[in-house]
Amino acid sequence: MSRADRVRAELLSPEELNARLATHSIAYLPLGTLEFHGPHLPIGLDALTAHGVCVAAALRSGGIVLPAVYQGFGGGHGHYPWTIMMAGGEGIRDHLHTTLTRLEEFGVKTAVIFSGHFAPEQLDMIDQVAAAWNDREAGILTVAATAVNRCPTAPLPPDHAGEFETTLLAGIAPELVHLERLPSSHTHPALDPEDDPYGLHRHEREHPLWGVFGPDPRDANLGSGPALLGHMGEWLAEQAVTAA
Repeated sequence: MSRADRVRAELLSPEELNARLATHSIAYLPLGTLEFHGPHLPIGLDALTAHGVCVAAALRSGGIVLPAVYQGFGGGHGHYPWTIMMAGGEGIRDHLHTTLTRLEEFGVKTAVIFSGHFAPEQLDMIDQVAAAWNDREAGILTVAATAVNRCPTAPLPPDHAGEFETTLLAGIAPELVHLERLPSSHTHPALDPEDDPYGLHRHEREHPLWGVFGPDPRDANLGSGPALLGHMGEWLAEQAVTAA
């Protein structure tokens, strides 16, 4: 078992889980969705990056990482191919509440809800879940909620299928990034946002960067992926320790 696998809850026995939590009582709950991210990235990207950042954080803070939830809602990509978006947040909210209830019964002291899908509706939902949980009069579990777009010191600005998300996934699973599937920059050069009639929001199927919201991923330095992942993991670990 690799060092990273030792924080993944689904791979651990009850004895191993209890041993990790006895030292650092933190559980990370990654959320994502199934959503189109252009031809160069997998549809599970939001959950994959959320889980990867949580693992990087747990390796620093201690604790465990639960499996990612591949459900999300909100945003402007519901009509895209292979996007399976929930109509609302009730099911995800119920899932989180049940998970938090059980974690508290297991004696966990801190839970961090971390979303790789950062549509405003999803962010409002996780914030509300955390606030309602922490407003209870009794209980040993404290909940923090944040998302991949909330790191104020990230080396790249958050985006959708652009340079940031492409580079971050390259730091987690580089074999899943396929820039060669995008149109060649020689035949379809990037345009300055002021000259691009689609701007940075490319909803038209005819656009060479259809579905990409943000800087051109063809310019991404994939070799910087591990450094970006490390930065994000360190930031999230600090959030968890602060909440503890």
